[in-house]
Amino acid sequence: MLLVGVSILAFYSLLSYGSYVLLVTLWRLRPDPVTAGLVVGATAVLFGYASLRFGTRRLLSRLDARELPRSRYPGVYGISDRLAAEMSVDTPRILVTRLPVPNAFALDTAGRDTVVLDAALFRLLDREEFEGLLAHELAHLESKDSLVQTLTFTTLQTAVGLVSLLVAPPVFLVTGLALAAAWVRGDPRSWPRTLPGRLKARIEEAVSVLMVGITLLARAHSRRREFAADDRAAEVTGRPLALARALRKIERTAEPRFGLLSPLWVYGEVESEEERTLRDLFSTHPRTEDRVERLRSRADSGRVEVEVR
Repeated sequence: MLLVGVSILAFYSLLSYGSYVLLVTLWRLRPDPVTAGLVVGATAVLFGYASLRFGTRRLLSRLDARELPRSRYPGVYGISDRLAAEMSVDTPRILVTRLPVPNAFALDTAGRDTVVLDAALFRLLDREEFEGLLAHELAHLESKDSLVQTLTFTTLQTAVGLVSLLVAPPVFLVTGLALAAAWVRGDPRSWPRTLPGRLKARIEEAVSVLMVGITLLARAHSRRREFAADDRAAEVTGRPLALARALRKIERTAEPRFGLLSPLWVYGEVESEEERTLRDLFSTHPRTEDRVERLRSRADSGRVEVEVR
């Protein structure tokens, strides 16, 4: 056990020294701050752009989506063409697939933007509701939301990676000390309770908190963009309550038909207020009731439609 402990300490010491040498080398080769910032930013943007493109391609291949024929659905493309003409976008490809629940989403694909629709939406929504939902998705394409969010998140992840690189030497060293001390004492499983082990845990917790904070910021920005897309769709169509009705119908379709009496409901599944708040913080979309209330307020201010059913 003494031999194992010494070997572990030597191994992690080499890792610590190697990461230290790497940091020193990078520091000596560093360009001026402006150039360094441009290189880091360009690298983050490049990886983010590649991630978006390849991720979108994989998603479409998994969905097995089919392009909607224009000749067979001129009404759908008539709505799409008219909305695109009023907004700063080209007419997107419209793909249809079958999703677990009715949904629609926009993809910023290379060459031509794409809107993916669940087949159930064509029988679930009326013309005005469908127009509002499609305008919402085109609003995402108009503002390049998916591209901006992906690049922003990748840039923040790059910053976290640089922080992780900076703390790598002490993390490797304290890990080796904790493991070696535990093995020398004859109790390898006790290493997290040693002083170096606790120090390593604190460093990892700090990095984890930083990642969680970045995730929360990205999700909060995504929720704001959903509100902005709702506002843009209401502005273009002039019928905010049509979009509100569409959101309500989609939400009701996704809910269990019998509520708490559903045969799939299990006692204890009701969320507490804390659980719901936590879910809302990590959600990419606001609550449907919040979106509907916002659209209703917009309609009331303009007196343009009847109440939401």
